[in-house]
Amino acid sequence: MDVIFKILAIAFLTVIATVIVKPVRSDFALVIALTGGILVLMLVLGYVGQVFSVISDIVSLSGVSSSLYTLLLKIVGVGYLVEFTAGICSDTGNSSLGDKVLLGGKVIILVMALPIVTNILQIIMELLPT
Repeated sequence: MDVIFKILAIAFLTVIATVIVKPVRSDFALVIALTGGILVLMLVLGYVGQVFSVISDIVSLSGVSSSLYTLLLKIVGVGYLVEFTAGICSDTGNSSLGDKVLLGGKVIILVMALPIVTNILQIIMELLPT
């Protein structure tokens, strides 16, 4: 819980510093914004490893194929990258392009999720009495 307050404080201070510095030196404001973003990412990365560890434990206990685990992680990664890219597009005034990136990401995620849906349907069919 302590980390979220650090993240919020860094983001808040970065925004304030960027707003103050931008009228004077817009190039320096960009450096401040990037530095704040990198600091937030560094705080978050510690938790990403924990998430992967727990998901790996769940997969090993459940007996689910590791290829489905890998596919699930790829889908989550695509989702985060698409959201991040669309946010950058919107922040730079290209919200139309950001919307198209989101649409493309959703289609890609849907296609990537088809093997998971197929696997779930196979499991359901095996459980149903014939």
